[in-house]
Amino acid sequence: MPRKDPLTGKIKWYKSEGAVAVYSALISILIGMAVGAVIVVIAGLSKANISTSGIVEGIKLVFLGVFSTGRDTAGHLTFGFNGVNLGNMLFRAVPLIMTGLSVAIAFKTGLFNIGAAGQYLMGTMGTLSVALWLGWAGTPKAIAWICAFLVGVALGGLWGCIPGLFKAFFNINEVITCIMTNWIAANLVTWWFDSHELFKNSAEGGKIGYVIPLKNVGVVTPKLLMDKIFAGSQANGGFWIAILIAIAMWVMMTKTTFGYELRACGANRHAAKYAGINDKKNIILSMAIAGCLAAAGASLYYLSGNTEFYWSTYQKLPAEGFNGIPVALLAANHPVGVIFSGIFMSMLNVSGIQLKYLTAYNEYISDIIVGVIVYLSAFSMLFKTMLSKRIKSDHGNVNAEPEPAAEEDAPGDTDEETEKGGQK
Repeated sequence: MPRKDPLTGKIKWYKSEGAVAVYSALISILIGMAVGAVIVVIAGLSKANISTSGIVEGIKLVFLGVFSTGRDTAGHLTFGFNGVNLGNMLFRAVPLIMTGLSVAIAFKTGLFNIGAAGQYLMGTMGTLSVALWLGWAGTPKAIAWICAFLVGVALGGLWGCIPGLFKAFFNINEVITCIMTNWIAANLVTWWFDSHELFKNSAEGGKIGYVIPLKNVGVVTPKLLMDKIFAGSQANGGFWIAILIAIAMWVMMTKTTFGYELRACGANRHAAKYAGINDKKNIILSMAIAGCLAAAGASLYYLSGNTEFYWSTYQKLPAEGFNGIPVALLAANHPVGVIFSGIFMSMLNVSGIQLKYLTAYNEYISDIIVGVIVYLSAFSMLFKTMLSKRIKSDHGNVNAEPEPAAEEDAPGDTDEETEKGGQK
């Protein structure tokens, strides 16, 4: 257990479980960033058109790309407050935060929601379809926005119920059913938009494979001061909504009876059932909540109005659904921690874009760097375990007290001899 202060009896904050989770995440991030820098160096040395100064610039952009302001008249990289980069970072963080929450909540209840990609697609289909229909029908924009968001979230929740039902009643591993539902969702969404010509963005040349963006019907998320703080960026009020949802999930999981029951089922399903908790119901509800959260990420992303959805999704699943896994791992499945890990992953994405356009590195190097860091983020759990063992070991060594010596007679001494010795 965490080490306690000998004077107050309280757990020291830097030895707490939360602090250990932060340490493990930071270790993973630093190792990932270091490996990314090494990749930049190797790639730079292998290309004749990248000089030593170009390699140094590449390393700088890996760590500080989000603060890049371009190049000055002399051609040197400049850094400072870049509202566009920072705003785009927060905008891209929204779906990562929501899919990270989806994976984290399922983890807390003992389930591995690898189906966030399919749930994300179902949310996309529901949100775009309803928003376009209501927008064309002349529905007030606020009502159309709310309906589109709720329908998207509801479809994601229903899609998440499918693996939950199979797990609860047939004990079929949720990973298998999630993989199956991912591809079913991909083909279902493709069929839906392919069979409805009115959704296709045929008005713009070469974009027949894209769904009409919601800005065309005016059903968009309000900026909520984001346009003032980060002028020229894609940031909008969806970021504040994502933060509120994350906080609500933390309150639900830690401060309510319902959250306690979900966590109890995750800790030991059979013990929870023995204690009177309906384990089947909680498994289904857990996956339904996870589906709602993943779908909410898609809804908030496309309700920004300035994003376009490519309907031929059978070619690949959305990366946001899988990137939610390392986001949750970096946050140690803490709902509030997911906010920061989601922003960090988004920062890497923006840094990769800067690396591509401001240096001689090609577009693939940024994907490699992000991929390495995503892969290494899975080791945060390993680091957390190692640090926890170290703290427990220190706790045992420091707090160990020598056992009192047994009051035994010395060899050869007798009560009679002791009495005589006392009389002398």
